[in-house]
Amino acid sequence: TNSTSRFGIEYDSLSDVIAFGVAPGILVYRWALEPWGSWGWLAASLYVACGALRLARFNVQYENVEKRNFIGLPIPAAAEVIASTVLLSHRFGGPGGTHSHALVLLMTYALAGLMVSNLKFYSFKESELYRRQPFWILVAVIVLLMLFIAEPQIMLFVTFTLYAASGPVRWLF
Repeated sequence: TNSTSRFGIEYDSLSDVIAFGVAPGILVYRWALEPWGSWGWLAASLYVACGALRLARFNVQYENVEKRNFIGLPIPAAAEVIASTVLLSHRFGGPGGTHSHALVLLMTYALAGLMVSNLKFYSFKESELYRRQPFWILVAVIVLLMLFIAEPQIMLFVTFTLYAASGPVRWLF
């Protein structure tokens, strides 16, 4: 209907906390963080809490939000990193040994920190997809689609991880 209300904004955020916060938090805990005991549930809980804080900050800044950038990693992107990590792991035969569990623990803490950070992440809201593009972009899109079809787990993991890393890289340079 092309309309918004405060209720809709809050209800959308509540849905996002459950879908992109609680569900990935439980997924990552049961999948790889459970062996870490209290460090594992603390990581999963911190992930959910930081996701909720990220959404609350977004709602407060909704009126004067910058269209080109998000401040902090959006919670759907953080959830996509977790989900694609699980998919990639299953693609290559499971979570592996203690070292892979340690990486997932650190990744979960890092995602929580990125969500509440002040780093800028590109929003894609003002991308001009419909204006005329060079021919090589069409070829690149076709190649990317072929890679996504051939190896979806790898491509999803690479895409979402690169996006999550884009904020810190952008800040460094």
